[in-house]
Amino acid sequence: MVNERIGFSLWLDFIERDHLQKEFGLLVADGVINGATSNPTIFASSIETSPAYTAQLDTMQNHSAKTRYEALATTDIKMAAEALYPLYEEGRDGFVSIEVDPFLCDDAEGTIEEGRRLYKEIGMENVMIKVPATDAGYTAMKSLMSEGIHVNATLIFSPMQAMRCLDAMQEGLRIYRAGGDKNVRGVLSVFVSRFDRALDEKLESVGLQPGRLGIVNAARIYNMVEARKEKALRTLFASTGVKGSAYEADYYIKELMAPHSVNTAPLATIEAFMEHPLHAPKLPMDEAAIDTFFKAVEAAGIDVQSLYERLIDEGLTAFKDSFARLLSHLE
Repeated sequence: MVNERIGFSLWLDFIERDHLQKEFGLLVADGVINGATSNPTIFASSIETSPAYTAQLDTMQNHSAKTRYEALATTDIKMAAEALYPLYEEGRDGFVSIEVDPFLCDDAEGTIEEGRRLYKEIGMENVMIKVPATDAGYTAMKSLMSEGIHVNATLIFSPMQAMRCLDAMQEGLRIYRAGGDKNVRGVLSVFVSRFDRALDEKLESVGLQPGRLGIVNAARIYNMVEARKEKALRTLFASTGVKGSAYEADYYIKELMAPHSVNTAPLATIEAFMEHPLHAPKLPMDEAAIDTFFKAVEAAGIDVQSLYERLIDEGLTAFKDSFARLLSHLE
């Protein structure tokens, strides 16, 4: 849903064939969502558990596991892109993203080649290529955007990652705009809830409010993105589902409501939010308040930089493990 008053977008963080053929179009038509995202873990869960892929797989018995995966994934992404395309034509987002092979996270040329190929194979202009925020990823983001391909920079945990994504994406836009005429767009996917799952218990034990570290960190990155004043680039708040019952199901949507931003969330989180969807924006957050919060965290003996590095490593590993499991399933 686009909140026209503040420019907030809600995207669905879920792709599955049966859902695409039934409920997905209704969510778009009813104005609940105006975009979608996927990742290796989402596709692994969908393909391993849903019978909707059986017929297509039966036609590809002699193909490699990765070829079979890409055929399934690109079919799904194209279906989503077609449902969302009217919104894209109206300038109301309408994007769906597909991630490159996570094992290419340290291979810039491999990421660029695969990003180009997936974009061409799907054949829909409103597709975003998801690229992880690694050294190789920054190079790939710049290259893909310079070619007029929309990019979703993903697995962002630290402000330093965000800054390098911004630099790469803005340079790619500058190159493309010198000769291209398409409105190329990019989002920076900042992961949120993983911070709180990692440190809530520790923060509470030292008298600090739990459920805030991921939000304040995301608020800092949001401020960085907005300071660039680049309308083509937005913060996308990701990893916004709640685990357990510590917080309301739509906690991370409400707490990260912000102008010129996107929140991508699981279906159950979106359904909870839609019960009471009108909320005042919570961001931007004052930089002085952000500084005060992080000083208190560091005073409690928490090494935030080490946490960034740990979460980045865990995120990359989780996507690689999901992708490896999926390919094994498709063998």
